[in-house]
Amino acid sequence: MMRITKYVLTDILRNKTLIVYTLLLFLLSFSVFSLEDNPTKGVLSILNLLLIIVPLISSIFTTIYIYNSSEFIELLVSQPVKRSSIWMSIYFGLASSLSLAFIIGAGIVTLIYQPDSTGFFLILSGVLLSLIFCSIAMLTSVYNRDKAKGIGASILTWLYFSLLFDGILVFLLFQFSDYPIEKAMMTLSMLNPIDLARILILLKLDVSALMGYTGALFRSFFGNASGQTISFLVLAIWFLLPFLISLRKFKHKDL
Repeated sequence: MMRITKYVLTDILRNKTLIVYTLLLFLLSFSVFSLEDNPTKGVLSILNLLLIIVPLISSIFTTIYIYNSSEFIELLVSQPVKRSSIWMSIYFGLASSLSLAFIIGAGIVTLIYQPDSTGFFLILSGVLLSLIFCSIAMLTSVYNRDKAKGIGASILTWLYFSLLFDGILVFLLFQFSDYPIEKAMMTLSMLNPIDLARILILLKLDVSALMGYTGALFRSFFGNASGQTISFLVLAIWFLLPFLISLRKFKHKDL
């Protein structure tokens, strides 16, 4: 398993797309902190970029890599190696490289300008989003044989979590505004990892005006510390569950 992981990790780290992604994050992070006179404003600006760019790149890069490596995966399956070891090795290689790219690109700059727990939470959120959308992309890839359909499914998944989900929440909020739906809305917000990552950072910053409805609910029901812990635990479930489902599918998939 370690040999496969090492090969996948080495192959990905030499990928020009990942290098460009790292440089893009570095330039954007450095530019944002250089332009802002207040580091907290810089963190908020990077947070907005993080919630859009990291899930998108993680989803598309993982999906394309899985399809481009289909022959390599078939070769590994034909060898006396457990399918679970193959799939876990590929995931660890992809997730580690994407997380490392984020840490180098945005994490180092964040720690230079915001060397405290807020900066750490921002980096943690970026790493978790990389893990989550890598896991979701592997799930969509293993269920779609066609490359175009798989990439399309990954983009639609990102679009749903980034834009459509919040629109659905707002629609439900207006439709049922006469009813006590606070707990239901808070539960629904846990179904979106991007929202949870945003809440995790904003609870740490304690920026009440920017928390939004779901962030205000988390603070109201759990407080800052408990809300952060719950957000972190749910985010951990978000990257474990899709991966375990994809692993089960891969074990029984006819290649």
